[in-house]
Amino acid sequence: MNHTPATLTVRALAKSVPGERRLFADLDLAVAAGELVAIVGESGVGKSTLLNILAGLDSSDAGAVSIEGVALGALDETQRTRLRRERIGFVFQAFHILPYLTLRQNVALPLALVSADAATIDARADAMLDAVGLGSRGDDYARDLSGGEMQRVAIARALVHRPALILADEPTGNLDPHTAGKVLALFADAVRQGDAAGVVVTHSRTTARIADRVLTLTAEGLKERHDD
Repeated sequence: MNHTPATLTVRALAKSVPGERRLFADLDLAVAAGELVAIVGESGVGKSTLLNILAGLDSSDAGAVSIEGVALGALDETQRTRLRRERIGFVFQAFHILPYLTLRQNVALPLALVSADAATIDARADAMLDAVGLGSRGDDYARDLSGGEMQRVAIARALVHRPALILADEPTGNLDPHTAGKVLALFADAVRQGDAAGVVVTHSRTTARIADRVLTLTAEGLKERHDD
């Protein structure tokens, strides 16, 4: 039996949206270091909202989220921001890539925010760009990228500071199948080799197959899914 302490612990989480429509309630989740969990579910069920709550970007109506034993609800906004910078990597659906920065500068942002030295920042950023197939593009500006290239930069940025918790919202939604396969392998390796906890929200069966567990989000919480 695995007795590794959970990096991410969620207890009795509940969230409703305006009009008192419940997204989910009584949601429990524990993700250990080195474990990758995929969350699937119907559109509108609250998958992206759940990720935002796990990252401390949104609040729940009830319940608690802890990262490495630190309860998000016990932190003020400054402390939550510091925790996100240092311990969380997030791949957003909308990328949030800064068009006026180079690819290297975009990927390096998490390292710069935690005051890594310049040599480490450049070396790690270049290594991550190479890992997602953009190693020759470090000096290019993000405004010149396609959607799929922006997605790869977003994934490199989320992984570069070796976070304890990696959250991803449809991380391969804009990638061709070949690139998606390479990026998924990178994502899974980053979780398992870096002893991070990974949570990925996806509609893709291919993405879900790389996970250690697949859970379906419902109004009653998370349910184990077993594919054929």
